[in-house]
Parts: sequence; structure tokens; C-alpha cells
Amino acid sequence: MLRLMRLLASNTNYTIDELAEKLKMSYRTIYRYIDTFKASGFAVSKLYSNVYKLGKMPKRAPDFENLIYFSEEEAYIVNSLIDNLNQTNNLKANLKRKLATIYNSTSIVEYVDKKSNTANVRALSEAIKNKQKVKLIGYESARSETVKDRLVEPFAFSTNLIDVWAYDLSYLHNKIFKISRIGEVEILDEDWEFEGSHRRQSTDVFRMSGKSPKKIKLRLGIRAKNLLLEEYPLAAKDITRKGAYWILETGVYDFAGVCRFYCGLADDIEILGSPELEAYVQKYAREHIIR
Repeated sequence: MLRLMRLLASNTNYTIDELAEKLKMSYRTIYRYIDTFKASGFAVSKLYSNVYKLGKMPKRAPDFENLIYFSEEEAYIVNSLIDNLNQTNNLKANLKRKLATIYNSTSIVEYVDKKSNTANVRALSEAIKNKQKVKLIGYESARSETVKDRLVEPFAFSTNLIDVWAYDLSYLHNKIFKISRIGEVEILDEDWEFEGSHRRQSTDVFRMSGKSPKKIKLRLGIRAKNLLLEEYPLAAKDITRKGAYWILETGVYDFAGVCRFYCGLADDIEILGSPELEAYVQKYAREHIIR
């Protein structure tokens, strides 16, 4: 609709058929949008035959020419700002994907990095839709501390597009892969073979997956609480305020995630009634922190 507005407000007079061709829409859709503009308070006039122009705007209408077009420099700056967001920010992939979709006729597309999360999400979405295998090129595994290609069958995203569930064809089991650790996604001309084995496990607030969660309880100061919600937004549903502190009661599938969070903020977090977690943290500290 914004692209149609821009054309109707331009110095060129287009027929309905020309608009339909340029926008890849049916002429019925063009007429429907024109009726929507009129109902919304825009002055649309018929010049002659089937040529319409957008005239006077409502008082608070934005300058659509500036709104829907990025210059080369603006496109570069916008993408740079989005790239600077933390990799775990659940808005990052959505922002770049939406910008690339809305402004696909402007120069912003030229600055969407082919190896960015957006491009990888788009490729994975296509592979999931078409039930195709993919190669995750240069996947950085934190657990094995390796960088190598992975041959997988992707079948689902996490709710915030940070992870993708896939059936690993080397190990023949389901795994969750972080999209930010994928160098590039190569869609293969091969259909899924193991669709019947695709299983999506549950994921805890620290993005660890498994089958049997273990209950934990933490008392957080304001700094720990703020960082928890910024880095792990899904924790909001399991956190309550108790006076000057906040209590996190949740289930985790692996202590590794919560342990890393705790060790970075140990002076602002207290573990409550979870001896297993305390033992895990002490062991982790002896092996990785205390030398």
C-alpha cells in the first residue's frame, strides 16, 4: 500500500493496469486499496479514464517519499546499527528481515549481509517449507569448540528465531543450532529422509534443551534481574518481586546455561534451595575460574 501511495503521489500519471503491472497486483487489489485510502481521509482524485492521483494528505500524514526510501548512506547506517545489537536480541533477525522485505525496491537490500542472521533465517525457512536438507557452513560449536560444516534437516525455529531445530545427519538425532553461529546456509537439492524422527524438545529460559527439567530458585538483585530479562526475555514469565529482590523459579534442562549466567553476576545472585546447582557451580568454578 505504501508503494502504491508513492506511485499515486508521483509526477507520473499511471493507469490502473500500469500500477497493477508495476506492483505485481491485480487491478481489483489496486481499486480496493484506493477505496481504503479514501476511507482513511486521503484525497484521491480521478483524472481521466482509469488514472488516479493522490492529492491532499491528512494533516498528520508523514512524508511517504522519505518514509519508504533509504539512500545508500542511510541503508548502510541502518544495517550497521542493527548489526550492533546483541546477537541474542530477539528483535534483530526480525528487524532486518522486515526491512529487507519492505524495502526490496530500495538500496537497503544491497547492505543486508549475505552471511547475516537474516539471510540464514530466510534460507532455513525456505528449506523447512520445501522439506530440504541444508549444509550449515562453518558452524561454531561452543560445546565441542570446533568450526565445521553440518549436514542437517531443519524443521522448526525457536519462538524468537535465535535457534533452529534440525535432525543432524552425522549423529542421527535432533539438535538445536544457534543461528548466530552459522556462517552460511546452503540449501541442498535433496529431500528430507528422516521426517518421522524429527522431534522438537522443550527449551528452558536459558535456551538449553532436554526432556526432564530440574527446578531451580534464584534471588536476584536489580542488576542481575535487568540483565536476565535483557539476555533471556522468556524468563519474565517465571520471575516475581519480593521486596527489594526478585525471585526466579523455573525449570532447567542443563545447569550449564544458568551456571554461566550466575558466575558472571555471583555478587548479585543467591541460589536458594538447589544443592545440585550449587554443586555444579562449585565444580565449574574449580575447573574454570579458580586456578
